[in-house]
Amino acid sequence: MIVGLTGGIGSGKTTVAKFFEELGVPVYNSDKKARKLMRTSKKLKKAIIELLGESAYKGKKLNKKYISDKIFNDPKLLEKMNSIVHPAVRNHFLSWKKKQEASYVIQETALIFENEIQDFYDKIILVIAPESQRIQRVLKRDDISVKQVKNRLKNQMKDSEKLHLAHYVIDNTDLFETQKKVKQVNSALLEYC
Repeated sequence: MIVGLTGGIGSGKTTVAKFFEELGVPVYNSDKKARKLMRTSKKLKKAIIELLGESAYKGKKLNKKYISDKIFNDPKLLEKMNSIVHPAVRNHFLSWKKKQEASYVIQETALIFENEIQDFYDKIILVIAPESQRIQRVLKRDDISVKQVKNRLKNQMKDSEKLHLAHYVIDNTDLFETQKKVKQVNSALLEYC
């Protein structure tokens, strides 16, 4: 069974994913894998350079700030970038999934509903948190401004629009409660398998 784990920027998807991993659930982090593929896949690298120019890379490393500044300020460019990267990540995920032996696997990915790929998943978990808390988390984690965080938020659906689309919702405001909810969702998913 394939479970999607989604939520807006700063909602705490990675924290929730770690709690699932602690319960023995294999988790595929799409953002990390995308960055790795963008560095290691010659085909992907070529397509990104064609789209964004040579400045998308500093030697063999991704120029994340340059890429973010370009795509998060231009919805059409963001869409083109996603159409290059997402298929590569999907293929990599499917290969990874075949090697797993658990009752279910989780794919942690931010834009399930925005990209209208919810039908790919058997179940979807939505991680939510208040916007002010999400902004603070991103400011602490990334070297970007409040304006840049808000630009990224604008490119994502509001939690209120996603609530009725998800099978499970985890409010990631309090870590103790979050961990408790993860255990409940895990039990429910194992019953479903």
